Amino acid sequence: MNDTAAFSRAYDDVLRRWPGEVHGVDVPTPYGSTRVHISGREDGAPVVLLPGGGTTSAAWFATAGALAPAHRIHAVDLMGDIGRSVHDGAPLRGAADLTAWLDALFDALNLDGAHLCGHSYGAWIALRYALHAPRRLGRLALLDPVNCFTGMSPRYLAHALPMLLRPSAERVRAFHRWETGRDTEDPVWRAFLGSTATARRSKVVAMRRPTARELATCTVPALVLLAERSRAHDPQRAAAAARRLLPSASVVTLPGASHHSLPTEQPAELNRQLREFFA
Repeated sequence: MNDTAAFSRAYDDVLRRWPGEVHGVDVPTPYGSTRVHISGREDGAPVVLLPGGGTTSAAWFATAGALAPAHRIHAVDLMGDIGRSVHDGAPLRGAADLTAWLDALFDALNLDGAHLCGHSYGAWIALRYALHAPRRLGRLALLDPVNCFTGMSPRYLAHALPMLLRPSAERVRAFHRWETGRDTEDPVWRAFLGSTATARRSKVVAMRRPTARELATCTVPALVLLAERSRAHDPQRAAAAARRLLPSASVVTLPGASHHSLPTEQPAELNRQLREFFA
């Protein structure tokens, strides 16, 4: 059962954590209306932020303040996932549809030359877009990207299964607790996590890992930030594979970070890396 009212309240509560003025716009695309939250310096270099699956654009509250003084931030609710993007247009069948969706979004908002940053599932989409349209991007930041350089951990997927098959607030929080090693101390974020269990989504695209040949075509300057304690994959293997497959990229492991604590709970070093990379 979808409890859209509870999810909407929790979404707004997280969005209120953003520093400064935030302007929400709904952008028409062939796939449906896309919610984008815009903030930061009006004449700043644009940055597009793609969240991890099941977290929405609101999740960037701890990073927005760090980027806002120099950048115009465009935080996106992913098409097909939970949030306020409405998937009522063309079907999402794979990565090609997601890149076509972002093409339409870049066209509508005049975002050519923007830096693109994604976390988890959003990082996979960001990398796919960099391979599809490198000339439209300035720089590319991937935060603990999954299925980009190595596969996901079978243990992680097994722990996620009960939450996916029979979602509940407690199962979502338990999965977060297992991956991060603790309960979140932020009551607003904790309430939001619980509310996502019954939020409506239409289609999260299966993530096919790019081939070595595909990755060799990536010409966008890239930063890969890996969480030292990530349980989504083996971060050491992911770092080695990223260095091998994207030799021009900067690959950094963030000490003490877990997959689900980025970017909401351990943002200080993450934000410093992003500020310097996008400067």
